[in-house]
Amino acid sequence: MKILVTGGAGFIGSNYVRHVLRETDDEVTVYDALTYAGNLSTLRDCDDDPRYSFVKGDICDPGTLEDAMAGHDAVVHFAAESHVDRSIAGADDFVVTNCFGTNVVVDTARRLDIERVLHVGTDEVYGSVEVGSSKETDPLDPRSPYSASKAGSDLIALSYFHTYGTPVVVTRCTNNFGPYQFPEKAIPLFTTNLIEGRPIPLYGDGLNERDWLFVDDHCAGVHLVLRQGTVGEIYNIGAGNETPNRAIVDRLLALFGVGEELVQYVEDRPGHDRRYSVDITKVTALGWRKQRTLDEALEATVQWYRDNEWWWRPLKHGTDA
Repeated sequence: MKILVTGGAGFIGSNYVRHVLRETDDEVTVYDALTYAGNLSTLRDCDDDPRYSFVKGDICDPGTLEDAMAGHDAVVHFAAESHVDRSIAGADDFVVTNCFGTNVVVDTARRLDIERVLHVGTDEVYGSVEVGSSKETDPLDPRSPYSASKAGSDLIALSYFHTYGTPVVVTRCTNNFGPYQFPEKAIPLFTTNLIEGRPIPLYGDGLNERDWLFVDDHCAGVHLVLRQGTVGEIYNIGAGNETPNRAIVDRLLALFGVGEELVQYVEDRPGHDRRYSVDITKVTALGWRKQRTLDEALEATVQWYRDNEWWWRPLKHGTDA
């Protein structure tokens, strides 16, 4: 199978590319605009693989995207604006990329008769879940410009299945972490701050709860759904690791052997959802299982950032590599 991966130079996309190259015989073309969160250094270890190729392009550019997509069997659509804080500061880019861009991707796939289109979404579209876990059939209740734009993109993608029969499938994942995550996100920010001996900024009371999913486990789930999921369906992918942010901080402090003095409570994010959790019955029925515990994945992630300062320091501090 020949797969076009939009946003493949970003965090989850690049890890998915590695998963495909490592675990399958499939070919991969990365299509990425190389915005602040995507850069070719993230993929440099793939350069010598003959099954990997790269095309620079914006998903909002129909002509360039069609040229790149032609000849592929499947599209896995990761490309998105993804940081809640940035969406609060300015929502326009999120609406354009996540909604208009997704429409261009799926419409192009429809016109080219692509065999399979997987749209990668987020559990944040369900809104805050005080108890229990969100099912794929639950109503959407996004609370930020980011999550609202992702809810819109899910509905746009699925509308092509219902209207045109385009073979679309949607996944919704919980909070990912792992190697190559841009250091504005919580776990890489906390980790790199600790490497530098700087404090950890913790929103509000620190008790907002997230289900932390190791990126390798997520990528395995995405590829399984691409291969075996039912078109027109949605599949939640989560790890069952619902954990308060404060507890994640405590685990990181322990890994670094430092204390409470490096925790800095800051003003809470506007509209900060209290808790996310998803029901993963459907993806489990396909045979998916996470491979690492939360503690194992955190330890591996911390070690990766310790070993790869060449990658994250230029991004975090705006310097050249």
